[in-house]
Amino acid sequence: MLKSTILSCLLLFILQQANAQDLYMPRDIKKAYQKGTRSLDGKPGKNYWQNFGRYNISVTVAPPNRDVKGTEQITYINNSPDTLKRLNFKLIMNIHKPGAARFFGSGANYLSDGVQVDAIKADGKQLNWNNKSVSTNQGVSLPKPLMPHDSVTLDLTWHYQLVTGQGREGVIDSTSFYLAYFYPRVGVYDDYAGWDRTEFIDALEFYNDFNDYTLNVTVPKNYIVWATGTLQNPKQVLQPEYAARLEKSMTSDSTIHIVTPEDTKGRKVTVQNDMNTWTWKANYVSDMAVGISDTYDWDAASVVVDKATGRRSSMQAAFPDKSEDFHHSVQFGRNSLSWFSNNWPGVPYPFPKMTAFQGYADMEYPMMVNDSHTGDIHFAQFVQDHEIAHTYFPFYMGINETRYGFMDEGWATTLELLIGTAEVGKEKAETLYKQFRINGWIHDPSTAEDMPIITQGTELRGGLGNNEYGKPSLSYLALKDMLGDALFKKALHTYMDNWHGKHPIPWDYFNSMNSGSGKDLNWFFNNWFFTNGYIDLALTKVTKTIGEYKLDVSNIGGFAAPYDVKVVYADGKTDSFHETSACWQKNQKQTVIIIKTAKAIKSIKLDGGIFMDADESNNSWSAN
Repeated sequence: MLKSTILSCLLLFILQQANAQDLYMPRDIKKAYQKGTRSLDGKPGKNYWQNFGRYNISVTVAPPNRDVKGTEQITYINNSPDTLKRLNFKLIMNIHKPGAARFFGSGANYLSDGVQVDAIKADGKQLNWNNKSVSTNQGVSLPKPLMPHDSVTLDLTWHYQLVTGQGREGVIDSTSFYLAYFYPRVGVYDDYAGWDRTEFIDALEFYNDFNDYTLNVTVPKNYIVWATGTLQNPKQVLQPEYAARLEKSMTSDSTIHIVTPEDTKGRKVTVQNDMNTWTWKANYVSDMAVGISDTYDWDAASVVVDKATGRRSSMQAAFPDKSEDFHHSVQFGRNSLSWFSNNWPGVPYPFPKMTAFQGYADMEYPMMVNDSHTGDIHFAQFVQDHEIAHTYFPFYMGINETRYGFMDEGWATTLELLIGTAEVGKEKAETLYKQFRINGWIHDPSTAEDMPIITQGTELRGGLGNNEYGKPSLSYLALKDMLGDALFKKALHTYMDNWHGKHPIPWDYFNSMNSGSGKDLNWFFNNWFFTNGYIDLALTKVTKTIGEYKLDVSNIGGFAAPYDVKVVYADGKTDSFHETSACWQKNQKQTVIIIKTAKAIKSIKLDGGIFMDADESNNSWSAN
């Protein structure tokens, strides 16, 4: 009996393993599961770990001078089971060096000498550094190996010059600067790839550890600083009236105009020391960003983001007074923070603040967005919604955006549609979604556009945008449609709860959604993420028999997309039947739809809605 039970359990285990492994998994990823750092139930494994740092950074900036001078101390803690003889530093500002690896060409206003490290020490001992390298990575040998569960203290002095080209960071105008990715940092050392030595390429995004930060920004008087985190010393840098306005905004639903054009012209907003140091703190975040200006307006309010506790988050905006769209940013942002917290993804906004800063990037940072000005107020809201949605992916979930950008951009694209539907209605939101996210892909038959979504971003050039935004977004929406809102949210929250504050990879998402839904969805994930599919359905045959019509539908493109069967009867009345992606589970090439009716049908059309069809010429049938 015991032997039989053991054999039964072993057989069940083997079947479970086989089922869980039916998605392609690269060899380095398999090793993580074999080592027990990741689990096939979607959770971090019993041996999961990730490294951590405490950063104390001080920078000095004195516009219009574009030089940024910095010092930092990093306490880097090795939580891994490995002995580290070297550390890998990330130097994102080296993307501006002539000769750096880039997807796109660059003008002179994009180029600089990159970041120059003047000195670096480990536990007080001077280290060698190569400032001539054009790489965005630099390995540094330690004086002694960093043992598991030990730490090393690193001291750096560095400088760089802001570029003037419009981009994710740099000079906005002569006295308004945006600092992003500005400090040397220890790269991610993880359980499946070791050191992340991937070059930062201009079209790609980021992969960072969660760290604790103290940031000191020293600027001349009359300059205001906005940054990730919580301002620690408002009364030491702001005149009492403006510090009081800021404090009032923390509990106000209405927009408080903390600094107006009249205030900046008066040159008395800040304490009148020659230089003021603004101190910011943020714990367990993946990065810090900074905006600086002596001419920008400053608006703020707040909103309840957690109804269970009454916790409020501040929503702020910094912008030139002439930008009408940004005068709406605070209230747009209050709506975003509340809607995302209570609807989709339905997780309370996890940070104390969000700031919208006018730059050129349309880019997200922890607790900040750097958005460009537009004369279209509705499009401004659309963009800001998208960037704030990134709060959850990658800043709540520590996504490796460089490899797997679809794990954050695809979700932000999905959330932008869902919140947009609530803001402007289904028709307008879906029209923009199709035009802006789907149309460019589905009507471009080039090979690059149909590369599998799972393809690492580093290996793509053509097709990168569609693989990160529209295609994965459609997969998330198709899964939501197939599971229904309640079960989809349960599965999504399972994934988010499993990997909040950690580093999920696609297989953690797949496994978490399987566990959270209680369903084997691997057929669906294989279809959407691992094939060269696209969307192209065809209504190949309609057969009328007594009391029913039989519809033969072919899946030419291959993606398991949902669609509506729209029927017009001979008497002029209409009907619509919805088919979820489940109709393709048993046979992903073709399916049969039965319409039970005693009425004569005049015409039938397959309509995918936002799941746009590459060739609609074969989607219709007529009795004539």
